[in-house]
Amino acid sequence: MRVLVVTAVAAEADAVSAGLGGSGTAATERALPGGYVLSARPTADVLAAGVGPAAAAAGTATALAVASASAASYDLVVSTGIGGGFQPLAPLGSLVVADAIVAADLGAETPGGFLPVDELGFGRTVHLPPPGPATRIAHLLDAVHAPVLTVSTVTGSAARAGELTSRHPRAAAEAMEGFGVAEAAAAYALPVIEIRAISNAVGPRDRSAWRIGPALDALRYAFQQLSPVFEESP
Repeated sequence: MRVLVVTAVAAEADAVSAGLGGSGTAATERALPGGYVLSARPTADVLAAGVGPAAAAAGTATALAVASASAASYDLVVSTGIGGGFQPLAPLGSLVVADAIVAADLGAETPGGFLPVDELGFGRTVHLPPPGPATRIAHLLDAVHAPVLTVSTVTGSAARAGELTSRHPRAAAEAMEGFGVAEAAAAYALPVIEIRAISNAVGPRDRSAWRIGPALDALRYAFQQLSPVFEESP
């Protein structure tokens, strides 16, 4: 199958590429419109699209448009990178595979609380990954299989963490790109998977407690395991 893997930043893309590069085959870089650079490997193409849902959607859509125009469309889109874990569901260093990709702060504040945009009648706030492949990947990676929240502002307080947990009690992780990637994939009728390696706990911001290195190691491990899966027929 042809797979597009989208990260936010280069460090995440490098970890993914290192995991996919077990065969020793060097990546081929391709310039895309908008200044994006696609790193192509035999098992997947990797793109660092930028931070946040808007940048993620724009970068993903660009790669998908180029592929479609060249009659080399993708079969699967994967949003991945490091993220925050809701404790105790997703400990630091663990992996989370989304069973739902949720735009957690897309909506409106009201006197009665937050209203998601779908309840306002203006679109959707949830994308559902294909359950069969998502479950298989979660089992393969020994990952938590639960909703991953997409936020435009990462959580930095106990109050905000509590608010998100009250609205999304099953959520295991938060990150900033998944819903944007999923929106672009949906425009091309493509399935999307989100995988997060947990670098910090969702809650009060404490950079001294972050474990970015181990999370990137976990990300690399995940794509080592997934490389044979991506080689299968769609």
